[in-house]
Amino acid sequence: MLRELASLPSGRVAKWVVVALWAALLVPALMLAGRLGEVEENDNAAWLPGNAESTSVVDRAGRFQPADTLPAIVVYDRPGGVTAADLAKARADAEAFQDLENVVGRPEGPVRSQDGEAVQTVVQVRKDRTGWEGVGEVVDAMTEIGEKDTGGLGFHVTGPAGHASDSVKAFAGGGGLTTITAAVVVLILLFTYRSPVLPLLPLLTAGGALVTSEAVIYLLAKNAGLTVNKQTGFILTVLVFGAATDYALLLTSRYREELRRHEDRHEAMAVALRRSGPAIVASAATVAVSLTLLMLATLNSTQGLGPACAVGVLVGLLAMVTLMPALLVVCGRWVFWPVRPSYESAGAAEGGVWTRVGAAVSGRPRLVWTGTALVLGVMALGVVGLKADGLSSNDQFTGRPQTAVGAEIRSRHFPAGSGDPVHVVARAASAERVRNALAGVPGVTRVSAPVVKGGEALVLGELADDPSSTAAMRTVERARTAVHRIDGAHAQVGGSTAVLLDTREAAARDSEVIIPVVLLVVFLVLTLLLRAVVAPLLLMATVVLSFGAALGVSALVFEHVFHFAGAEASFPLLTFVFLVALGIDYNIFLVTRVREEAQLHGTRRGALTGLSATGGVITSAGLVLAGTFAAMASLPLVFAAELGFAVAFGVLLDTMIVRSVLVTALTLDVGRWMWWPGALFRRHDDPAPRAAEPGLEPALGRT
Repeated sequence: MLRELASLPSGRVAKWVVVALWAALLVPALMLAGRLGEVEENDNAAWLPGNAESTSVVDRAGRFQPADTLPAIVVYDRPGGVTAADLAKARADAEAFQDLENVVGRPEGPVRSQDGEAVQTVVQVRKDRTGWEGVGEVVDAMTEIGEKDTGGLGFHVTGPAGHASDSVKAFAGGGGLTTITAAVVVLILLFTYRSPVLPLLPLLTAGGALVTSEAVIYLLAKNAGLTVNKQTGFILTVLVFGAATDYALLLTSRYREELRRHEDRHEAMAVALRRSGPAIVASAATVAVSLTLLMLATLNSTQGLGPACAVGVLVGLLAMVTLMPALLVVCGRWVFWPVRPSYESAGAAEGGVWTRVGAAVSGRPRLVWTGTALVLGVMALGVVGLKADGLSSNDQFTGRPQTAVGAEIRSRHFPAGSGDPVHVVARAASAERVRNALAGVPGVTRVSAPVVKGGEALVLGELADDPSSTAAMRTVERARTAVHRIDGAHAQVGGSTAVLLDTREAAARDSEVIIPVVLLVVFLVLTLLLRAVVAPLLLMATVVLSFGAALGVSALVFEHVFHFAGAEASFPLLTFVFLVALGIDYNIFLVTRVREEAQLHGTRRGALTGLSATGGVITSAGLVLAGTFAAMASLPLVFAAELGFAVAFGVLLDTMIVRSVLVTALTLDVGRWMWWPGALFRRHDDPAPRAAEPGLEPALGRT
């Protein structure tokens, strides 16, 4: 069965059919992929768990005020004091803001600060069907109005609407991210293949996979309720390019080997697919299943990210085992120019870098793996300093956008919580008691009179601290305790601060649930693939240790090198899923080859042969994946920079140290017990070579 499937994309006629089918598929895919932005959801509901208290408040508060609005806080400042002319301008601007499309009601203010050096106006902005983009357009229009004839008066738009506008501008770099990612892939492939033509094939195939993935995700979002947002888009881009190119590297490396053994390139590709296919499929399945498990998350953003990225990985797999082989066979041997692998030519000479690494490790494998594990353990200690309890709005960007500048000016002249209050919804009968309880909460400076409608009441509370700060979130926790004591579950606390708090708590719960399940599923996949128990357990341990080391180093770099304020609450979980799933990839590539060679020559020699044969391609694959994730730093977002750095560093650590040194040393030390209780364990460790399929001799020294 496997032989027949492997021959399909490499057949003399079938290769043209495969290329034609993909060409036909990409025409509608391009049109649908371009509409992905239409189904993106970037409001609070797209990020919060459906059962969060703050989400419920959004629904209940809708009868008192528009639920789909964000406050834009306009700040004017003049050192030495604002003048009467400045106040007149602020009033005129407020009238002009009111006439803008998607501005709701009359602006509040302008209000002069107590020190007389600033003026503040609060404008409610409605989110239209385009979400953030609509808010961004209003903020841009307000900025255009406010910056006219300032006469030296400072002008900034901040608050939730201002932050949404800056997010639009940050994510607008998504198109540039695709270009940068593609450029990184091309540069690494040029270095790997030393061919000016060959890199175009995996790049073309990965691009087709990305477009097709976006089309499928668009259909799922439109018709199956899949939650998609801006975060999904940029992570999907780097993941598809990185993972799909990895599969292309593994396939192309094996195909190049087989071209030296088979005169017919169609036969060479069939053998290459048959021998590398199981590892590629197992790798993609592990990544896809791990990502799909993110559906267990309560955070809607994480929940939707998982299946969307799983679609990208599976489409990338499909492209790389159908379109990529067909294109390679269509092009022929010349595509490897200037170093064409001719029939019966010699491969790379023995004594390559990975052969030398294997020889060094084989001298004292137990000392090597224990020493390596200790070093990784020390690196993991940095996790203690990781601050993954969420980022304030002002800390979400790597630079200083106008919102952050405006927020700093505002905090110097106005109460930190003004303009972005806590919302409390309760039963009308309990309104006054709830109001009094809220007023008595430390951290709440002012409370509004209850507004009663339809048996329910809304009370607003002004916070003493920045609404996006940890101190404000603690105030919300105290407020919830106080109002629940008065009106039980009928009293609920919401607002932007409550949203941040609920997001952090949901992320912590998601990590506790999903991480153990991912480990279990990956272990089962490895057990089925390797037909053993010991090897999967050891591989899992190395990957978890690698994840801990990467996270520990990342925490130190974030604080002491990049000077970031912290990390998003979902950062550890997403980093874990990507690093464990992708780290297992390289172990699968290595250990499946080791197992193949062990069946011929025994486990110890198989370990060295497998490292030598796969070292070059796995290193190249790691560089590609690390490069694509590092490209995320091109977005001016702390979350993107942190996730990109952590995954890129973790992948390089796994590729250069964990896979080549730690796993090889463990295999050499454990020997045939790696395959317990499978049939390979029960064989002698160094059997006489058995007859192999033509062209499948061990490739010691080949890279």
